Formats: sequence, C-alpha cells, structure tokens
Amino acid sequence: MKAAIIRDYNTEIEIADIAAPELHDDSVLVAVHAASVNPIDYILQSGAMKDNIPLEFPHVMGFDVSGEIIALGKDVSGFKVGDAVFARANQQDAGAIAQIARVKADELALKPVNISHAEAASVPLAGLTAWQALISKGRLKKGDKVLIHAGSGGVGTLAIQIAKHFGADVATTCSPRNADLVRKLGADTVINYRDQSFEDELSDYDIVLDMMGGEILNRSFQVLKKGGALISIKGQDTDNLAQEHDVRFEWFFMEPDGAMLADLGKLVEDGIVKPVIDKTYPMEATVDAYAYLKDGHAVGKVVISIPPIEHW
Repeated sequence: MKAAIIRDYNTEIEIADIAAPELHDDSVLVAVHAASVNPIDYILQSGAMKDNIPLEFPHVMGFDVSGEIIALGKDVSGFKVGDAVFARANQQDAGAIAQIARVKADELALKPVNISHAEAASVPLAGLTAWQALISKGRLKKGDKVLIHAGSGGVGTLAIQIAKHFGADVATTCSPRNADLVRKLGADTVINYRDQSFEDELSDYDIVLDMMGGEILNRSFQVLKKGGALISIKGQDTDNLAQEHDVRFEWFFMEPDGAMLADLGKLVEDGIVKPVIDKTYPMEATVDAYAYLKDGHAVGKVVISIPPIEHW
C-alpha cells in the first residue's frame, strides 16, 4: 500500500510503498478515503516529544481517518465489513495517511451519513479535543461564559459549535478576516486579536479553552471568575497563576474515544455541528499540506484525500 512516511526524526515526508498493518483481534482494518493533518503530527516528527512519545520507523503520518471497514478482528462486535467509519487512532496505530489503517474498535464510530469522508476525517482529533476540554475537563453547563482562543482553527471551529449547543455564551479570538465565520458558527463576542487585548474586553468567564500557550495562556487567567477553569492543550501553568487567581487549571492530551466520537457524530448528523475545511490535498502533496498547516493561517482543517487501493 502507499503511505506518507518518515524514516527518522526530522526527515522529509515521503510517499512510499509499505506493507499494510496487521489485523489485531481488537481492531479493524480501514480502507482510507480521507485523513486530516494536525500540529501534533509535525511536533512528533521533529522529535520534540520522543522521550515521552517515541516513534517506531518507518512512521506513517496522521491520526484522523475516515474510510470503509475491510477486515474485522475476531473480538470486534458492533461493526461489520463495509461500514463507513471515522476515528482518531491511538499512538500505536497512528497511520491515517495511508491506503489502509488499523484502528481499535473502541476508537471507531460510524461516519455521519450526511457528510463526506473528507469532512468526517476533519472531525475526530479536533472535535474530541474540543469535547474533552469543554465537557470532560471544563464541566461546561448551560449559561457558562466561555472564551475559546483561535476560534477559526481546527479545534476552535468545532469548540464554538459544541459550546453553543450546550448553552454557553461564547467569546473567541481570531483575525478580522475570520470574524464573520466564527459568528456564523455561534460566537457571541469576537475579539480581533490584532487590535484588541482580550483581557481588557472580557471578564468573569467560567471557562477558557487555550490552544496557544505561552503569553496567551498567562493572560487568560485574568478573564476568569474565581472558581473558573482554564483548560489548555498547549502549555502548563509554570507561574502558579491558577492559585493566584483562585481558578482551576488543567493541561491535557486528548484521548481517543469511539463512544464520545459517536456522540459528536450525532450532532454532525443532526446539522448542529458542521465541519470546516480550508483545503484538501492529494496524498502525493502531503508535504505541502503540512507546510500550509504549519504556516498558521488555516481556517478549520486541512484534509488529505487518499487514492483507493486496488488489492491488499
């Protein structure tokens, strides 16, 4: 099969012919129709996290997958060959930008019938990150005031919609060119980060979702009410600002979860949450897709289309 691989840390991505993954008892094999790219992919590629999350080489890039089941492990129930599914694969099964991917059954969900494989592939990692940050970690409840940083990004576009569905009053930061988009997604207050300081405009918020880290994370403590929560996927509270502001801080990695993804998929199927895709690249242009994502101006997600495999 063809796959986008790296042969070592800090090496270029190449499209190579490699063996398909072996079927495990608790997993399925998926003929991949589409994948999407995420910042964690190139962070792992750089070796920055090799002490905590070591890679085995050749490493197939990508975690987000949408496709069709072509083989079932003997312990798998609830799915059948031919099912259209989507998932965020775990670290060991990472390898979405390939013609065949292996995914654990408990990480799978049926693809919403009303969206394409490209749209479905854009949802799992970003959507689960938003869901876990807001619902599992943030304990979002109706009427909460929520600040979502980088509202036009992959996580942000989905987080705004999820927060609105659960009854939050949503503020977000973005550039002027994306203000109309985030308003259409449900943002009540839009902060132009180029001309406005969000901490001067906002106060008494219940939850902040941080995707930026650094200075943005540190300034975000100022907008929270006492007892509020700052949930970050990008940085840690090294200055103990949570204690100073009497708020709760959590830094976390998203965990794959098929049942949770199915709940999110139901919102997509009902038209409540809509994927936002910036660009779609063919597999042979995977390097260009990552370069575009790394440039930092993608609106929503960047997707890779995968050519069908003739035999395996």
